[in-house]
Amino acid sequence: MTETNTANIEDIEIRLLLEALYVRYHYDFRNYAMASIKRRLKQARENLGFTTYSALQENVLHDPSALPYLLGYLTVQVSEMFRDPTYFKAIRESVIPHLRTYPSLKVWIAGCSSGEELYSMVVLFREEGLEERTIFYATDINQEALNAAETGIYDLDRIRMFTENHRKSGGRSSLSDYYMAAYGRATFDKTLRRNVVFSDHSLVTDAVFGEMNLVSCRNVMIYFDRLLQDRALGLFKDSLPRNGFLGLGSKESIRFSSHSRSFKEFVREEKIYQRVWR
Repeated sequence: MTETNTANIEDIEIRLLLEALYVRYHYDFRNYAMASIKRRLKQARENLGFTTYSALQENVLHDPSALPYLLGYLTVQVSEMFRDPTYFKAIRESVIPHLRTYPSLKVWIAGCSSGEELYSMVVLFREEGLEERTIFYATDINQEALNAAETGIYDLDRIRMFTENHRKSGGRSSLSDYYMAAYGRATFDKTLRRNVVFSDHSLVTDAVFGEMNLVSCRNVMIYFDRLLQDRALGLFKDSLPRNGFLGLGSKESIRFSSHSRSFKEFVREEKIYQRVWR
């Protein structure tokens, strides 16, 4: 069999596997960026010990306990606290002054993964005196990632990077004020979660669930194709009132979306937008 034929068969297998995941478990990866999906599925297939994607499909269809392992590969997001510190500095210096004018606030961290961005935002809001009046919504499609986020436990060797990022973001305190270290792990203070709602939510299949003052969804849409990016931006648009804020990742944009006219650039360099009505 030629290399081209093998590649074509694998493409068919991948499409069938993604369709099976949607029909059987209602997880829809069919319109994710295919290059990323192929890379992640290849890693999953090899690490889980299967020689073909068809064998991987058979396993996950007949053994629901295998699903979380596969989702771990399909939804993996590498993050860190205060990632891209200038983004959080822009939130602190440019967005927070506007949010101070509201008696209560809602913030949505979409695609929160294992919680690094959530805790970054809660720490920032605490330092700026807005935590008490804010409800934070942390959502992801991966339940294991949500469970990890709820524990707030990270390897201690990551804390040095977190601390440096926090400092560069304009942190007003020491990050060590917010966690306890023991046995090679750092456990963040449970009070940081007192105003947090963790929820399973898919940007691909689910609807808007509330009106937000700030939506932060960073480095999630880069894995979507144009159709899904447009759907996600539509959810964010419908979630934000006039003058609400949307923060995206450094490689993401609303420029080619059908919803682009519903936003204006607020901090251009950091991909922070403000909702407008037209």
